[in-house]
Amino acid sequence: MMNDIGRAPAQTLDETRSLVLPALHKAVDRLDDLERLTTSYHLGWVDAGGNPVSGAGGKAVRPALAVLGARAVGAEPAVAVPGAVAVELVHNFSLVHDDIMDRDRTRRHRPTVWSVWDEATAILTGDAMLSLAHEVLLEEGGLQAAAASWHLARCTRALINGQVLDMTFEQRAEVSLHECRRMAQGKTAALIATSTVIGAVLAGGDADALDALTTYGLRIGLAFQLVDDLLGVWGDPQVTGKSNFSDLQAKKKTLPVCWALGQDGARAARLRAWFTDGPTDPAALARAAGLLEEAGARDWAEGEARRLVASAQAALRGAALTPSATADLHAMADFIAGRKA
Repeated sequence: MMNDIGRAPAQTLDETRSLVLPALHKAVDRLDDLERLTTSYHLGWVDAGGNPVSGAGGKAVRPALAVLGARAVGAEPAVAVPGAVAVELVHNFSLVHDDIMDRDRTRRHRPTVWSVWDEATAILTGDAMLSLAHEVLLEEGGLQAAAASWHLARCTRALINGQVLDMTFEQRAEVSLHECRRMAQGKTAALIATSTVIGAVLAGGDADALDALTTYGLRIGLAFQLVDDLLGVWGDPQVTGKSNFSDLQAKKKTLPVCWALGQDGARAARLRAWFTDGPTDPAALARAAGLLEEAGARDWAEGEARRLVASAQAALRGAALTPSATADLHAMADFIAGRKA
């Protein structure tokens, strides 16, 4: 009989990597020589010359959620592996393309794919990962595999729409908090929600379980984006692996920024003026970050992330889910809100 004491998220993530990584390697091995090299480089498996390296990969949060979703409806973790591979590939497809659009030259403490090769190669690398994700899912066969691929296709469309909104916001002087939240729901929360539910879909979970897991995923997805937004301004580059003040450099309308710009007072007015035509030298970026903090944006974002995590955890209470997996989902939500990278 399973208990309801959650494991440490680090243990969940380690177990997920051990389960999913061999299948992810097997999938990437299907690609041609160049796409296999660039994909393996982006995933942190090799250097630019194709020599094996270690320790540069992602956290595997989305695959872990897929495995936990399957366990939550009583299935063995192995059932979720195709879904876990698929969501990790879609996530990394989006990162490779985002790095081009955002002109980010570093990710996970290493040069990005486009900055090592070129933009065209990076675009094709992302495209290859997206196609491979659906191939891995659909080759399982059956109605559950088709349903899982449909969930993934729908969330990819939402993800792309979120990125479109994110780019258009950079050209606009005013973006409401409501609009920014809608962008984040597409760009980040949609894939995290799909990650949480896809293992349960492959396991044939019932509608109530799928609804509860989707709601949980959407709420922790927004919390995840809030933490990302905080790290994009106040994160330590030595920990995050990204440039300092990267979001401010691009004058991104992130959730804490939109909240601050919507406030009254002199600080908000100065921020609005800076976002309109202010300089982006290091000193100016530091001053903008200070204004955001003084306006209360950092406190608001941290509090909102905690509220969303509690709401996500509450969404699981009414569903008939496996207690041990539910406890691990609670622990994962807490981990997401408290991460530093």
